[in-house]
Amino acid sequence: MKHIPSGKYQPYPKIDLPNRQWPDNTITKAPIWCSVDLRDGNQALINPMNMEKKLELFTLLLKLGFKEIEVGFPSASKVEFDFLRKLVDDNLIPDDVTIQVLVQAREHLIAKTFEALQGVKKATVHLYNSTSIAQRKIVFGKSQEEIIELALEGVDLVKKYEAQHDGKIFLEYSPESFTGTELEFAAKISNAVTARWGISAERPVIINLPATVEMATPNIYADQIEWMSRHLDNREHILISTHTHNDRGTSIAATELALLAGADRVEGTLLSNGERTGNVDIITLALNMTTQGVDSGLDFSDVNEVVEVVERVTELPTHPRHPYVGDLVYTAFSGSHQDAINKGLAYQQAKEQPFWEVPYLPIDPADVGRTYESIIRINSQSGKGGVAYILEQNYGYQLPKSMHPEIGRAVQMLSDVEGRELTSEEIYGVFKAEYFELDQHIKFIDFSSTTKNKVATCTLTYEYNGKEITSEGTGNGPIDACKDALMKEYKNEFSIKSYSEHSCGDKSSAKAVAYIELKTAEKFSCFGVGRDNDITIATVKALFCALNRTYSN
Repeated sequence: MKHIPSGKYQPYPKIDLPNRQWPDNTITKAPIWCSVDLRDGNQALINPMNMEKKLELFTLLLKLGFKEIEVGFPSASKVEFDFLRKLVDDNLIPDDVTIQVLVQAREHLIAKTFEALQGVKKATVHLYNSTSIAQRKIVFGKSQEEIIELALEGVDLVKKYEAQHDGKIFLEYSPESFTGTELEFAAKISNAVTARWGISAERPVIINLPATVEMATPNIYADQIEWMSRHLDNREHILISTHTHNDRGTSIAATELALLAGADRVEGTLLSNGERTGNVDIITLALNMTTQGVDSGLDFSDVNEVVEVVERVTELPTHPRHPYVGDLVYTAFSGSHQDAINKGLAYQQAKEQPFWEVPYLPIDPADVGRTYESIIRINSQSGKGGVAYILEQNYGYQLPKSMHPEIGRAVQMLSDVEGRELTSEEIYGVFKAEYFELDQHIKFIDFSSTTKNKVATCTLTYEYNGKEITSEGTGNGPIDACKDALMKEYKNEFSIKSYSEHSCGDKSSAKAVAYIELKTAEKFSCFGVGRDNDITIATVKALFCALNRTYSN
């Protein structure tokens, strides 16, 4: 990066806050949530939402459980005005939902806003004007007192039209660009607004303290919120609200620390849509709370639906690594991660307590409507545990752990050749080619056995060197007897190192699957897999599979 002139950027000043309390606090309950998707989100789109898209998004917000929804800026455009009228005229606003409208402190805009609000039972009028040093100096050229007077004129106008409105009106005031405003001035203008409104238990006020531009680290924002909480008059009748943007990439952390610092309410959007870098993502905030055992009060049990609707109405894609909802967030490519997840899921299923503790997965994907099938994905960097997981979860093969490296190497060879991620079907194809479709220098035909007085006797039929052979053998079990029968003409020495079995499939059509590991005189070991309705036949097939894999090459 080229040289940046000295003094071009300066550190944000510290907040003088002795005995700050927020670092020792814990989030124990959800805030009041207010969605502003229909306002900032619409303003920030290349193609603004039309009426149909707005209605679809509004319906989704209701389904998710939002009780406060900012429906737009009805005095700013016809579609905003018509949308609010559609909600009212078609009786689409539930009685327990408060809609919110945004407006600047100008009489013709406030008059138009109340015209749009006719028939609304309860609404929050969100009044704002910019208070930051830079805005006062560069944009407006106004003093602090002139900025306060502008805010009070707006309050008087809202009160004027409130008196003519047949319904409950709440006031929200935002000193816009709060993070660029002196704290003393932010408190002064906010206290002037609440006093002019006539704040009381019956007339509470929302004071929204937005990080319109994120200008410092999250702890600074928390200090600002706690400082304001200490200096707002009639604090018991005020709801402190946050509205953070993501200019520094820390809007989630800033909002969480603000809640520790005393904020009561959060404005944000789904998937962080909004001007420039976007608003804080309410999905991430809510699910962060879920992972800490706090009920968010919102229903994100089907995040796939949320993403699908938001992407369609906004025409914006979701990053594949977006927290909780991205295509890849429940996916492990790393071999060590895959192995840990596999073990963690098995442990979770086996234990009695519901407490979720699976490595690398802070939340159960099933709780947000995702499935386990996508957790393990395979590329050339993947490990043996991931391959085994795919074969077990998708196809029912419970490979013994000592077999994992063998199949892992075979899959990795294909991935190296292809230079890409492999599908589960391709992984299963490698498995079948290795254990069920291999060249046979010795071919199993038939086997039968009986056991008497702990001694097994068998008859084995197989093809070897182009000749069909039937041989009898004895041993301490069917497999030992099979080996005895085989070795009367088969000349390759081996010993059985390990053996395991399990059933595969539904009870009515379950197959027996057997795994045998052979060890040769050269200390080479190799696995074979057999599958049959009869477990003994499956085991014999596994033995022949291992022999063919050991000696065919």
